[in-house]
Amino acid sequence: MKFKHRKFIIKSKEIPIFFACDDGYIRFMMVTMNSIIKHASSKYQYRFYVLYTSISEKNKDLVKKMETENVKIEFCDVSERLDKIKKKLTVRDYYSLTTYYRIFIPEMYPKYDKVIYIDSDTVVCQDIVKLYQYNIGDNYVGAVQDYLVKSVETYGEYAEKVLGISRAAYFNAGMLVINSKQFRKNKIKEKFVDLINKYSFVVAQDQDYLNILCQDKVYWFDSRWNIQMSEEKVRDYDSLGIVHYNLAEKPWHHLDCKYADLFWEYAKDTVYIEELKQIQRNFTEKDKENDKIAGEKLMSLALSEIYKEDNYFNQNVTDQERSLTRQEVIMKREQYEKEGRFIEDLEDDPPGRELMPDEIDYLKKNMNNRIRARYAFKIARWFMNTMIYKKQLVIKEIRGVENMRAIKGGAIITCNHFNAFDSFAAQIAYEKATFRGKFPRKKLFRIIKEGNYTSFGGFYGFLMRNCNTLPLSSNKQTMKKLFKAIEKILKKGHFILIYPEQSMWWNYRKPKPLRKGAYFFAVNNDVPIIPCFITMEDTDVPGEGGLPVQAYTINIAPPIYPNPNKKKTENIKEMMAKNAKVWKDIYEINYGKKLEYTCEDKYVRMYLD
Repeated sequence: MKFKHRKFIIKSKEIPIFFACDDGYIRFMMVTMNSIIKHASSKYQYRFYVLYTSISEKNKDLVKKMETENVKIEFCDVSERLDKIKKKLTVRDYYSLTTYYRIFIPEMYPKYDKVIYIDSDTVVCQDIVKLYQYNIGDNYVGAVQDYLVKSVETYGEYAEKVLGISRAAYFNAGMLVINSKQFRKNKIKEKFVDLINKYSFVVAQDQDYLNILCQDKVYWFDSRWNIQMSEEKVRDYDSLGIVHYNLAEKPWHHLDCKYADLFWEYAKDTVYIEELKQIQRNFTEKDKENDKIAGEKLMSLALSEIYKEDNYFNQNVTDQERSLTRQEVIMKREQYEKEGRFIEDLEDDPPGRELMPDEIDYLKKNMNNRIRARYAFKIARWFMNTMIYKKQLVIKEIRGVENMRAIKGGAIITCNHFNAFDSFAAQIAYEKATFRGKFPRKKLFRIIKEGNYTSFGGFYGFLMRNCNTLPLSSNKQTMKKLFKAIEKILKKGHFILIYPEQSMWWNYRKPKPLRKGAYFFAVNNDVPIIPCFITMEDTDVPGEGGLPVQAYTINIAPPIYPNPNKKKTENIKEMMAKNAKVWKDIYEINYGKKLEYTCEDKYVRMYLD
């Protein structure tokens, strides 16, 4: 599936693009510049800024000759700024200090609120304005995932165990859209200098610092805007945005380098074309072996950092901040399935406390509580719409609306539980089915855990306590109050959403064993169960932890009614079995495969019988 990112109209016709270079890399930077110029639009003024400490006047003159009517080039010496912190910088023998220059851009050029930074081992295959026009909001940078960190176990471990960043949320800094306004506002340069005083990263150097400083403030671009050499697939050339010849895969070294023809296409018009060809001819088998050795050294360096007791993560991350990364959640999820631990949550909720009867007004009889509820719904609606707008919540399709719409009285909605915001999807399905004109004819209530009501603070806590939630309780008197409230709500013809799996497993696609609570309430109040099962598929939009946002298909099955001729216990058991069968069928039809588990059959008997 393809989803468009949010864009905006560019108010300024000036597009600032920054490079960091020295005499050793000037010939490659000129190829990058030429690729941008080839695709430049006459509607815009492109401003190239070259940050340097040592570039000869001859090379400057050669670069300046590339200027056109709407492309101007300026050189900026950063020696003075760099000298102030030079002693603190960690530089491997195959890196130069130029890798740190991009940190200074926002401070050096205060007239720009947003700029593009691009490495000089790249070619740009489209008008770079298309990249600049993305609205990255208040994020510090717009970037693309680092494919090597995402796909190679050692580097993934390094990101998570040394930096404390999910491997899927670690970006490659070879192409950045920098929110200069936010950099200045949040003093990122000062924080960078402070951080290098405390810890030296020696694997990816300033890229590691940037990832730490910008953590959770990254706008994720589609990967076509920084296609890296470690990515295995070769893409259709029409889909390319920026090709990044990172690591040792350089077309001026290796004849079989991916997308090498693109590099040479843009290189042929530069003054250094013959020299570039000679570099390739002179690249020996010994040089190739040295590249391989350098790669092995880098991996060894990453491993040594992982197992250092005093690495950054161990020194600086508090216990509270050591929340599970998305990759760790996935690993834990796999382990829990093998062990059949389906009723346990993968991630810890806040520690709860006992909810007393006088603390809760289930039916909102108090006027102040009704007002708070209306206000909370407005905020929740705004929040949900924002998530949809930003592609953080994607509803692909709602199937079976007629099954919910046909219900005349109250009902229990059952749904699989896989995300803290999956109730928003249920809300959208409910509204689709029940809205008549301006207002819905029913209300949707939600059963939630005791701790979610008593212990969540801030914004989410406000929603938990005010958006038609029905918290469970460890107090018997509070539970009696809840039972009476449920009875009245259902008699008035409203719906109640219950997660019968009990636990929440992040983005888990299989149905988990059902608990009897939802069916007990249905039988006790003689109302149907409406089984909903949400299936998922990856989008091309990076989300939490950098992993793909899921597009939801909400499958609403026909209602399951209590059998008036059976006892309560038999009814509960039968309704659970029917619900399980429905969920299994939806799973197998939508995913096109048999429902199977890695644990002993006894844990999931209801789905396998």
